[in-house]
Amino acid sequence: MNWTDVEVLVTGAGGFIGSHLTAKLADLGANVRAYVHYNSRNDWGNLAFLTDAQMGRVRPIAGNVEDAGSVDEAVAGCRCVFHLAALIGIPYSYVAPRSYVATNIGGTLNVLDAVRRHGVPKMVHTSTSEAYGTALYSPIDEKHPLQGQSPYSATKIGADKLAESYHRSFGVPVATIRPFNTYGPRQSARAVIPTIIAQLLTGRKTVELGALDPERDLTFVEDTVLGFLAMAESDRSIGETINVGNGKTISIGGLAQTIVDMVNPDAKIVSVPDRVRPEKSEVMRLICGNQKAKELLGWEPTVSLYDGLARTVEFVREHLDLYRPEEYTV
Repeated sequence: MNWTDVEVLVTGAGGFIGSHLTAKLADLGANVRAYVHYNSRNDWGNLAFLTDAQMGRVRPIAGNVEDAGSVDEAVAGCRCVFHLAALIGIPYSYVAPRSYVATNIGGTLNVLDAVRRHGVPKMVHTSTSEAYGTALYSPIDEKHPLQGQSPYSATKIGADKLAESYHRSFGVPVATIRPFNTYGPRQSARAVIPTIIAQLLTGRKTVELGALDPERDLTFVEDTVLGFLAMAESDRSIGETINVGNGKTISIGGLAQTIVDMVNPDAKIVSVPDRVRPEKSEVMRLICGNQKAKELLGWEPTVSLYDGLARTVEFVREHLDLYRPEEYTV
């Protein structure tokens, strides 16, 4: 697909994946409306890492997906909407579940309504592998039951079902991408990989984590972005939910040891109670069944875990001032 001068909207553009997607679309020549959460500091989040050339094709829009009017104005005239805006921190969803309902469900409803009202030809809605909960079988394909094991995952399931209903009820051309654990440069301290790296780079001899046994399927952010583009470009994705992930798994403890070996082999890894999820909320194993993405989209990952981790380490090293490794970020 030729993205040159195509008018697109990315909600959550200031976030981790959203900023990488915005940059890639700008590189491809699209006119990108970058919807970022309003704040009085005029802070556009990770858009600060885009080049001047990329920002020349980006128009930041400060707003809140919970406000229907703001969303409607941002959507009008777009050819494609990528909806990534969400509250995503699992630990914080235990603290403020109502805010997750307002943003993840209410915000998605506002985007769907606007896309329907303005006749946008394509919308890509962002789900999460957390919607599956602990694997009942592996690898997890798109037919796996959905399990709300945290308020976060429950609200994402709700948002996914709204997207499905708008396609079935109103013919809205929405496709749902379900990424497994994405990592890479710009990811916040809320995520486990930057948490491990930042602790090591400050010279600490002990890396504090939550549970070490859970297993995750990790995809480098550039591969995830290519998944978003493939979803948008394919007519076969409309009305579908499609997993995007490596199809390989590693335990949190094994992941931590890999990073320790890369950065500071003398450091020790410990599990501390304050970082452990409630027992029935912890998702123990996520491994992606990605056959549907390969068959419908022609997508598959290209960046190895080692190379992706090395690039992430370098980013955190260069921007260590953005992280507070002495604190537990929820």
